[in-house]
Amino acid sequence: MLAALIARAACAGGIVLTPCRLEHPTHLIAVQAECGTLSVPENPAAPGGRQIPLRVARVPAINLHKRPDALFVLAGGPGMAATTFYTTAAAALARIHRDRDIVLVDQRGTGGSNALDCSMDEDALWRSSGTALEEQTRRCLATLTAHAAVAFYTTSVAVQDLDRVREALGLTSIDLYGVSYGTRVAQHYLRRFPQHTRAVILDGAVPPETALGATLALDAQAALENIFTRCREVAACRARFGDPGLAYRKVRDTLAQHPLTVRLADPTTGEPRSMQFTQLQLASVLRLSSYTSEQAAVLPLILAAAGTRGDYAPLAAQFLIAERSYEDVLAFGMHNTVVCTEDVPGYPHAGIDRKRLAATFLGTTELDALERVCALWPRGPIDADFHAPLHSATPVLLLVGGNDPVTPPAYAHQASLGLPNSVLLELEGMGHGQLAAPCIDRIMARFLERGSGSGLDLACARRARPMPFFTSFAGPPP
Repeated sequence: MLAALIARAACAGGIVLTPCRLEHPTHLIAVQAECGTLSVPENPAAPGGRQIPLRVARVPAINLHKRPDALFVLAGGPGMAATTFYTTAAAALARIHRDRDIVLVDQRGTGGSNALDCSMDEDALWRSSGTALEEQTRRCLATLTAHAAVAFYTTSVAVQDLDRVREALGLTSIDLYGVSYGTRVAQHYLRRFPQHTRAVILDGAVPPETALGATLALDAQAALENIFTRCREVAACRARFGDPGLAYRKVRDTLAQHPLTVRLADPTTGEPRSMQFTQLQLASVLRLSSYTSEQAAVLPLILAAAGTRGDYAPLAAQFLIAERSYEDVLAFGMHNTVVCTEDVPGYPHAGIDRKRLAATFLGTTELDALERVCALWPRGPIDADFHAPLHSATPVLLLVGGNDPVTPPAYAHQASLGLPNSVLLELEGMGHGQLAAPCIDRIMARFLERGSGSGLDLACARRARPMPFFTSFAGPPP
């Protein structure tokens, strides 16, 4: 047994990998892997200064005659650790895992890589003014200063870390899968290290030129209206709810007048509880409900419960479920460093139509919050060409949901302009992130196997449709 463990352990350029178990923060999912750490300078310009650990995990290929190019999986957020993300994505990557190692590097500032975690008082933030947000931001910075110079946790630095890991593992070339913010990391790695990048999958692409956040409220509103339109076009949904936009507007107008006290059974514990439900909680539910077709499928039903019967418990339960799904998953400090360095400085402040934003369910709340946080948060290193259009002949597969509220199809089309060997697959009615969509696992595996999108059969995914709408809490109609 000991000999087998020693045989499995790998020592490569400073990384010793030994058997480990990757576990999701919910403790409901676990994956066997090999884990280790690689020390890197926190400040690349001061290699003799403070060193930070990068947590590295490898899930060895099942095939003993594996392919030499491992797949590096890059998580979204920004702020989610790759090891955490993989625990929920492993099934969708199982076909790839048969023939390729999966390599997970917790990006600096996340997970096991000197995480920039802050204890955020979520209840206070939901109730509070901008002043409270500023206080929380200052408290977060003060906490993190003890073990990190937060400015050095940007994408431009992180891609250098990725290549150090590649080199330490003895890999000549690698494949990349990135989702959401992870697509930004993947594209910048490709820009910096084209000679080591064999193929790339971008799931919910963020074009390098784009500063995320300025139009988020408009994109989210458009996705919500598309869900309502789809319901009106489906006979069973239309017969049950009519125009779900009417219930939405009634609920929104009610909460604009005053918050409501909602009593419900806690969706996690089943215990009775009460909570204040406001426009901000409603906005959170509406936004996250458009992320996946499964969540969108119940939205007309729970809006109707509130708008026609005054029953806000289903909406409140959805809020609590969504809030807890992000607890202990995102490193807010790392998120702030990335956004405040790479996005907010690029906002066209003079060109932002605040009146148009205010008409959306998100309003200007998120934009105002980002600007308040970034007025206090240090900016970090960013490469001079970071926001330049990317041009590369490397094979790229772009996946996007037709109703993505965060990275809409126009983003994927823009990203593809400088990628002549790319294939773009848009899935009708789907939301943000396509790993769970029908036959996407097969398409991705085939793309990496061929190292090309030429002749790739996409028909099965193009036939996929979003989950049918629930007309009762028992589910969709038969």
